Amino acid sequence: MTIQHIVDKPSRAALFLVLDVTPGGEVAVRDFIGEFKGLVKSLNFRYSAEDLFAVIGIGAKLWPRLTSAPVPAGLKEFEEISQGKYTAPSTPGDLLFHFRAESYDVCHELASQILTKLGDAVRVLDETQGFKYLDGRDLLGFVDGSANPTDNEALETALLPEDADYPRGSYVTVQKYTHDLKAWAQLTVEEQEDVIGRSKVDDIEMDDDVKPSNSHVALNDLDEDIYRENMAFGSFASGEMGTYFIGYARDPEFVNERLRNMFIGDPVGNYDRILDFSTAVTGTNFFVPSLTLMGEFSELPLP
Repeated sequence: MTIQHIVDKPSRAALFLVLDVTPGGEVAVRDFIGEFKGLVKSLNFRYSAEDLFAVIGIGAKLWPRLTSAPVPAGLKEFEEISQGKYTAPSTPGDLLFHFRAESYDVCHELASQILTKLGDAVRVLDETQGFKYLDGRDLLGFVDGSANPTDNEALETALLPEDADYPRGSYVTVQKYTHDLKAWAQLTVEEQEDVIGRSKVDDIEMDDDVKPSNSHVALNDLDEDIYRENMAFGSFASGEMGTYFIGYARDPEFVNERLRNMFIGDPVGNYDRILDFSTAVTGTNFFVPSLTLMGEFSELPLP
């Protein structure tokens, strides 16, 4: 079973594309899914030093438009969370493309080739260019992703087992968070560390007896059952700066549990303090098929 390249070392650049498939574009997309591997392979052959990796995900509303094969068991639209002070919105998206490499140019080139090939079959809903910031920090100044599982554990975290309905696939949730960096800068370093639950300089998690219960780490300190490849993004012209969250898991409920802790609180009302400075502006779920399934996609029954 050949898998999509989800797990690897962090890259310096990334491009996240969320697309809408226009009415009548289903045939072009269905055919393209089987060709995706070849496009990536060709570009990687020419620019092997850039370590280009690419992942495609299929949205809940698109799947039944492409095939009458059973929808993956965990694939559902992202459900808005709005019971607390802050909201995690649900936003549309039929296709997700996640590209990452050591330099942005190859990500751009792959996106250009794909969008040219798909033409009027798709429409870009969101485009976010991500970058590795300093030594893997977010724009709040804290190291992001240091608790990720590694090696074989990461693969088992992200991928469905061999006996699943679509073996070695994955589920992925994406959210775009914008930061109020001016408000954040008004906090002392110690206050910032209380919000996150880690030391800022050396990235050491606080002991449980001093870590605030509404800190980001405390409310997300669950079993390591998701694999994240978050990236910083920012525009000085628009003033939009933030973090693009992308979490892969063999069960999307693992991501949902974290988000409920963040936005509703555990207990209720004890929401993640980071939300006082970070606003979720998107939220979409996708299923990531194995490369084996993608190669056979055109053979799946038509809708």
